[in-house]
Amino acid sequence: MPGDRKSIRLKDYDYAQTGGYDVSICAHGDKCIFGVVKNGEMFLSDCGKIVDKCWNEIPEHFPHVELDEHIVMPNHMHGIIVIGGENDDNNVGAGFPRPDNETAGKGRGNRAPTLGQIVAYFKYGSTKQINAMRNTPGARLWQRNFYEHVIRNEPDLNRVREYIVYNPAKWEEDEYYAQVDCGT
Repeated sequence: MPGDRKSIRLKDYDYAQTGGYDVSICAHGDKCIFGVVKNGEMFLSDCGKIVDKCWNEIPEHFPHVELDEHIVMPNHMHGIIVIGGENDDNNVGAGFPRPDNETAGKGRGNRAPTLGQIVAYFKYGSTKQINAMRNTPGARLWQRNFYEHVIRNEPDLNRVREYIVYNPAKWEEDEYYAQVDCGT
């Protein structure tokens, strides 16, 4: 039942606090519309180019946010979002990574947006542009939720970066490849 959905987020964690977040977002129905992987290299379709452009524009809409590594894959994308502190003076994520959870559960006040707000805006903007290009108003582009991982330290950050950079080379081993026939 729709009301029985359980949150996959950490209970009482403040997803607006300074730090890095590894995000994976899947296309609705795991459809391979963002491009193809050939010989370990990702080639973006027109839809994939829009997704890439919208992702790179996130900091223009959220001044407390920076982006780190990201990759658009045939039916999903991975990226690192870095959220800055309350008064970061454009020195976003200066203490990154800092997921010490000291601010969890405290009032947000006039602070950076939450991770959910950032991802929702990205999904909305990319869906709107792709639907306009394809003349498919109202069509779903993304699955309802997204996967996130709080980056806890420098080795964790380096592991996530490496995973993202080498994702196309390991496409046929990827869990999202095995779910559907994306071809190569």
